Amino acid sequence: MSLHQRLSALAEAGQPIRVGLIGAGKFGSMFLNQVRSTTGVHLVGIADLDVERARQRCVDIGWPHEQLKARDTSDARKTGSTWLTDDAESLVGSGAIQILIEATGDPACGIRHCRMALRHGVHIIMVNVEADALAGPLLAREAEAAGLVYSLAWGDQPALICEHVDWARTCGFEVVCAGKGTRYLPRFHDSTPETVWEAFGIAAADAERGGMNPKMFNSFIDGTKSAIEMTAVCNATGLLPQEEGLGFPPASCWDLANVCRPTAAGGLLSRAGTTEVVSSLHRDESAVENDLQFGTYVIIEGETEYARRCFKEYRMLPDDSGRYAALFRPTHMIGLELGLSVASIALRGEPTGAPTGFRSDVVSVAKKDLWAGDVLDGEGGYSVWGKQLPAQRSIDARALPIGLAHRVKLRSDVARGQMVSWNDVEVDGDCDAVRVRQEMEACCL
Repeated sequence: MSLHQRLSALAEAGQPIRVGLIGAGKFGSMFLNQVRSTTGVHLVGIADLDVERARQRCVDIGWPHEQLKARDTSDARKTGSTWLTDDAESLVGSGAIQILIEATGDPACGIRHCRMALRHGVHIIMVNVEADALAGPLLAREAEAAGLVYSLAWGDQPALICEHVDWARTCGFEVVCAGKGTRYLPRFHDSTPETVWEAFGIAAADAERGGMNPKMFNSFIDGTKSAIEMTAVCNATGLLPQEEGLGFPPASCWDLANVCRPTAAGGLLSRAGTTEVVSSLHRDESAVENDLQFGTYVIIEGETEYARRCFKEYRMLPDDSGRYAALFRPTHMIGLELGLSVASIALRGEPTGAPTGFRSDVVSVAKKDLWAGDVLDGEGGYSVWGKQLPAQRSIDARALPIGLAHRVKLRSDVARGQMVSWNDVEVDGDCDAVRVRQEMEACCL
């Protein structure tokens, strides 16, 4: 049976998949919009630090007030309604949910909530790709040891790219490159929450009216989010980062195979079997026609003349040599598609992408000259941006992961454009996220 048929059977039997959500932000809200109309899935509870804001988000997207009147998880299961709470552990540890969706975006919180779920025998969907980039390989290993599923979130680009890679390999193709599109210019690495809207081409007043978080959006503009997402892809698929990280070359949907092939074949990649993010802007700041700003792609190699002839015959977007070809998805629907992860875990016991090793990392790079005594403000802030590097190179350089570059004080000066190292900061050895990261470095590399 298809996933939908199996969900329908669960609904008819009165045994829907029981789900909990932590974090009712943008991604969470998009999932909330769909889950009420998804057959065979019951959102038992939502945990958010601001319960009333979470309640209002539900109402704003069309939830009836009576759906949110559950007194606890027991009442929610009995009535088919949803419980709102600010206590994540009371939701996760209630015994009422089978799958937890972690959508806070805070890496330390993501690690804590993931381990909480594993302690209580609950599968985890890690929307929080920041946590995955920081410690995902260790968390996935712990989930497997517990007989549970740790999964990336379908609808977010890393999981979609993992599916592209799996499709290609299952069909017997060699994966040359996989990645996504974004809006990029080299000067965007210096972007701050004050300059982000100009880079996006959005009026600041419009962004404020729309409730858009400048720090979060700045992470997309300054290159950090791309590095985090491609790190998740590498750690899940076995692809390796380029030695100097992402190059962000301009490329249209139709030119992907020419651009994202190795330099030896006339492209811009330092190696085959890697990740790259293509820009929707040329370096002169003009727009790329037919850009892939919101999409994902994979580049495959035709290893026989027959395969290459088929690339041409079936318009597989081959490069000018005919040796490489592209497949792309023009957009992604973020939380609107997350139900696929829920169904895959519950009905197939399979993640929609999960780390299998520690191959890639995201290191902190100074956006400006930083001075001893300065306090770093993390992803999307004023002080550092995140750069993708091979994990071994990051460890050898003792580079500070971007996921730990928040509210830490510098003990030495760091020049603009230089990596921040563990030696440059005052590390809180009692911090759970620091301990988990150090444990991962010791056992997963």
